[in-house]
Amino acid sequence: MSESRGPKPDEGEAVRPVMRDSLVAAAFELFLDHGFEQTTVDDIVARAGVGRRSFFRYFPSKEAVVFPDHDRGLTDMAAFLRQEDPGGDPVARACDAARLVVRIYADNPGFSVQRYLLTQRYSGLRTYELSVVRRYERILADYLRARFDGRADGTLRADVVAAAVVAAHNHALRSWLRSHAEGQVTAAVDEALDYVRAAWSEDAAGRGPGSGEVEDVVVVVSRGKAPMWRIVQGVEAALGDI
Repeated sequence: MSESRGPKPDEGEAVRPVMRDSLVAAAFELFLDHGFEQTTVDDIVARAGVGRRSFFRYFPSKEAVVFPDHDRGLTDMAAFLRQEDPGGDPVARACDAARLVVRIYADNPGFSVQRYLLTQRYSGLRTYELSVVRRYERILADYLRARFDGRADGTLRADVVAAAVVAAHNHALRSWLRSHAEGQVTAAVDEALDYVRAAWSEDAAGRGPGSGEVEDVVVVVSRGKAPMWRIVQGVEAALGDI
């Protein structure tokens, strides 16, 4: 049997990122010099010194080359959620999954800011970015639906918590990007996600929204023409009895 001439697995893994990174670097040089809309795939491969087939081996579109790390981020998030402890807090786990995403940005602040500025300039890139964000949210929601299965509000709760996790993460991340990566983005994201845990995690405060714990309700009945001071007085008296 003849020996294979193809690269060994470890060699292939080494070659692929180099070519992929070269395509990303060439693309961003062109986007910044000539504009995203004016740059074609042919321009990118010519600058990188590779063929069109090499480009499409790594990226399905010109938009995808602007977000080269999110496929890995989506895969890592899904794998992380599959490994979770069934007895743990699902909201905390979803927040931890979001922290995996912020590391993509924190690992390369300069590129992250550059991408943010480029995305703000072109509506097509913003639309593509929203589709990526939606994929993250869908992974979180699917995980939470499985964890909240059996609850009457399980699906609604899962969708709302997933959206809250993504919104909190993105709020902190975009504030950091607008500041041109000043400060620690991980700390900012942690602070934002703490709001989500405080609102929805039963472990965080002993209970969460929809946990079944009933709060006292005060009802004050008054005549329609009663003066406001008398109504307020009635409310204060009722609250004093609780």
